[in-house]
Amino acid sequence: MTVIQRGALIALAALALGACSARIVPPGAPAPTDPIAAPQFTTPLPAIPVAAPVTTALNARAAGAIAGTPIAALPIAQAQAERALKAFQTSCPALIKRNDSSGLTRGADWAAACAAAPDWNASDAPGFFRRYFETVQIGTGAAHATGYFEPEIAGSRTRGAGYDVPVYRKPGDLVDVDLGLFSEDLKGKKVRGRVEKGALVPYYQRSEIVDGALADKGLELAWAADPVEFFFLQIQGSGRLKLPDGSVMRIGYDNQNGRGYTGIGKLLLDRGLVPKGQASMQGIMSWLRANPEQGRAVMDENKSFVFFRELTGAGPLGAMGLPVAGGASVATDPDFTPLGAPVFLSLDRAEAAGIWVAQDVGGAIKGANRFDTFWGAGARARAIAGGMSGRGTAFLLLPIGTVARLNAESGHAGPSARR
Repeated sequence: MTVIQRGALIALAALALGACSARIVPPGAPAPTDPIAAPQFTTPLPAIPVAAPVTTALNARAAGAIAGTPIAALPIAQAQAERALKAFQTSCPALIKRNDSSGLTRGADWAAACAAAPDWNASDAPGFFRRYFETVQIGTGAAHATGYFEPEIAGSRTRGAGYDVPVYRKPGDLVDVDLGLFSEDLKGKKVRGRVEKGALVPYYQRSEIVDGALADKGLELAWAADPVEFFFLQIQGSGRLKLPDGSVMRIGYDNQNGRGYTGIGKLLLDRGLVPKGQASMQGIMSWLRANPEQGRAVMDENKSFVFFRELTGAGPLGAMGLPVAGGASVATDPDFTPLGAPVFLSLDRAEAAGIWVAQDVGGAIKGANRFDTFWGAGARARAIAGGMSGRGTAFLLLPIGTVARLNAESGHAGPSARR
């Protein structure tokens, strides 16, 4: 759902982090203030503000997992831990059944924590994580965190005056192909497209869809009022349509056209169209509205297009098919963070520092230690998510014994887990 992005600095970052080991959070550091109740910490958590490394490794195990900071040294706040415990409880039924593409865990690894979670007293939520988990760093651990939220925009179930931006459901001719079925060398790789004259071709890109490639095919789920607002709702991956009668229609991600995501904020910065201090979501939206023709062309450079379905139950739903929660859920790359696993972020952005649970994915959220923090709905969530870009270090919280097992399987002793 969301979503919402590098060269010489990476080598320097790796050297710096290697020299500092994993002890970014010093033992005895005070627990941070609840980031939802108060978005500023009295004393920010220490972090290393460097660019997150780009890895060519296929998953976390290939990138290298090492024991991290002792979990007892992590300043886990009470309110944060309560939200994370609730999110972890929600994830457990799926977590113990999932095939973990990161290569770090197996379903059985989570059994003890998941058995204890439902009855754990929320007043000792930090104790739950200290009892059942150890910390692991992937690669250097250098992390980048952005933010997403559930937007609410004007929309209608039917086309009418002021509502002429189509919100499309997933097309029937959109085909997903698992290339691993055809070659072992392509295992884990997928493509998405459509069949034309007996051949698989790329699916329509954004500009083609906006120009009407899917029009009049019965795919219109609803109609939005503002193309800029809808563009950003697509980036978020889910949202609410405020209907003319005051009611709300909730929509969620159903699929995507298979085209690569391009962050237009970077395009605008690189071209000098917006100054660095105005490259937040709010600043970009203002520029797009002030330059409608040029703005349409810039939006079309992001060839990705998201399709939606109506949500009628709890939500919004994350990639696990479960509801995500503001201040608790984070989107990540499942090849580097097991979906359902807790993660502790030590960042230079106090609002996003602390414990989260990986429950979602995003088209732009790729690689090791890349996260997109979810903030819920409303004006405050929009303001925080729209300007979020935090740098620091990520510690995965994996079941106790994970590091020892991975070391044993790789045939070397390696560093022991620190708790």
